[in-house]
Amino acid sequence: MRINDIIDRIKLPFRKEKELFSALYAIIGFYPHNISYYKQALMHRSAGQRNEKGRPVNNERLEFLGDALLDAVVGHIVFEHFEGKREGFLTNTRSKLVSRETLGKLAEEMGVTQLIRSNAKPKSHNSYMAGNAFEALVGAIYLDQGYDAVMRFVKKRILEKMVNIDKVAYKEVNFKSKLIEWAQKNRVKMDFREVSTNRDDNGSPSFIYRVVIEGVECCEAKGYSKKEAQQLASRDTLQRLRREPQLIDAIFTAKSERTKMEEEPTAIAPDITADIAAAEAQATGTTPQEPKDGKDGETRKRKPAKSKEAETNGQKEQQGADEEFDLSDITATPKELSREEIIAAAEAEAFAS
Repeated sequence: MRINDIIDRIKLPFRKEKELFSALYAIIGFYPHNISYYKQALMHRSAGQRNEKGRPVNNERLEFLGDALLDAVVGHIVFEHFEGKREGFLTNTRSKLVSRETLGKLAEEMGVTQLIRSNAKPKSHNSYMAGNAFEALVGAIYLDQGYDAVMRFVKKRILEKMVNIDKVAYKEVNFKSKLIEWAQKNRVKMDFREVSTNRDDNGSPSFIYRVVIEGVECCEAKGYSKKEAQQLASRDTLQRLRREPQLIDAIFTAKSERTKMEEEPTAIAPDITADIAAAEAQATGTTPQEPKDGKDGETRKRKPAKSKEAETNGQKEQQGADEEFDLSDITATPKELSREEIIAAAEAEAFAS
């Protein structure tokens, strides 16, 4: 092998290191002290890299660290920028600034995406790969140069040059509608349950609402209005649904159990014979029929209990009614009597008395 070839092979790693240093300087605004942190921050797990001990090397641990740092740093900046604003407003603003969508867009605009090492095919790219790499980069900055360097990076390179913090803060993001849309799309039952209503020392009301999906309790949040509490609870629930697959599993397990119970037929229909008999009796003014005790299944009328005296009087009344009443007395026209018949009837009645 010629000496020039050997020199070129030696120079190649240094050339690549120099390119990475320059690219990072353009992104973060300073040269790294320990380039290994940044290499790991840009290493997606699909690259399949391992260290000397055979353990995977990727940016997931740095992503975890960067996520926590961004919450702290952005929370600090938002706290100072919006003096006097309530906790709900500050939390909402921070959430929008550190959302995966926002970080992914920043990574694309700043050129972080082009530095990610990944073996994933373009069609199978994780939609959050760029945002995750951005968080990992923040973790690398912290390990390399400390918290103050992270604060300067976020404040000077991001919020002063690329993001209008006021515009983001006052842009309404309806987390509740997004959660409802997700629930409807997946055909799951969702409810906002009021946990409590209180008043602070100044008499201002506060509300706590909890999101419940298919009976699974998700997140609850406090707000100074019902709308604010539901919005914050919806936001936290959406974040949990993204980060906790076990929560989604629990929701859909509960859904399958509910739908299974709704689809199961009732084995035996209720017996409504007595109800029908009672309804017919009420309509006709008669007494409901009941089955006999015998084996023939014939029915008999229900007789109300009577006293002995009432029973005796009833028998007499019935006997008299039977003697006085006869079908032959009912005629279409009055019966005409002759003169002799009328006189005979009058004499018979007179002598009878």
